[in-house]
Amino acid sequence: MFDPRFLGVRARLAACALAALLTATAAPLHAKGVAITFDDLPVYGRFWTAPEGKQVTDHLLAGMTRNHWKATGFVNEIELDAADRPARIALLAAWLDAGMDLGNHTYSHPSLTKTPVEAYIADAARDETVTAPLLAARGRRERWFRYPFLETGTTQAVRTRFEGWLAAHGYRVAPVTMENSDWQFATLYDDAVARGDMTAAARIREQYLVFTRAIVAWYKQAAIGMLGREPSFVMLLHASRLNAASIDALAAIFRAAQLKPITLDAAMRDPAYRTADHYIGPDGNEWLERWSETLHKRLPFETMPRVPQAIVARDARLEAIPDPHAPAGVVAPHL
Repeated sequence: MFDPRFLGVRARLAACALAALLTATAAPLHAKGVAITFDDLPVYGRFWTAPEGKQVTDHLLAGMTRNHWKATGFVNEIELDAADRPARIALLAAWLDAGMDLGNHTYSHPSLTKTPVEAYIADAARDETVTAPLLAARGRRERWFRYPFLETGTTQAVRTRFEGWLAAHGYRVAPVTMENSDWQFATLYDDAVARGDMTAAARIREQYLVFTRAIVAWYKQAAIGMLGREPSFVMLLHASRLNAASIDALAAIFRAAQLKPITLDAAMRDPAYRTADHYIGPDGNEWLERWSETLHKRLPFETMPRVPQAIVARDARLEAIPDPHAPAGVVAPHL
């Protein structure tokens, strides 16, 4: 190996410049990445029992491990309230034992737009009953909160009150900067599987992947147009049968988009997440839309891919049918 001390001054300068260039290339300041998060743990969807939930969870975790994902799952503990409660709790333990993280998504997935803030706080606190001890047993604690429906408050007073509770309890908000409406496809996929129609299930899965490929590309371009660069993204998925059956295909989509799976902590170190979010209102906007208001830069919604209308219509019909396997009082959540 050459020692620069034995080179001429001009050669030493050139060598130093090359070394700096190689270092910068090998370790870019803000590498392209995506933090993958899953809502509505232990399992999202219809027609599931604890054995079915274990099968979904096992497939999800195996796929994530195979593709080197370190995901964060957000828990609704109301989903544990069933006769097979210990088996359902074991699904959360499996996430932690596989090296994943767990966060708070409230106990019953209420809407902050429709729920008084003190009742909402009580619901979020109740979601620590099982998850917090599971983490503590492994020397960890709950650090992340994901708003149900991405609703953050209709008044400044409500938002300030709840954010104060989050801060006092050591939580940080997990934003969403990329999502693929997977819940709309997942309901139809669950229904097809329940009916034993695997041809229909395969067709729905293919439509889902086509849409995901298009929406990931849109988010990348929309972010570049607004921020002038591509940030690290936080992707919202659900812990569903559909995603359990699609992990490898989703991983391929991220690779093709040059998005490397990273942790939520790593994604949040991107300076984009220091952009102020001033939105107050009833809508569950994801964070690119919130930042567009702060920065006074519009997003190209006219080019945004849309979920096929047939999927939307069929999902709406199925959502109107009560799920006989859901815990009492649960309304199937979306975001």
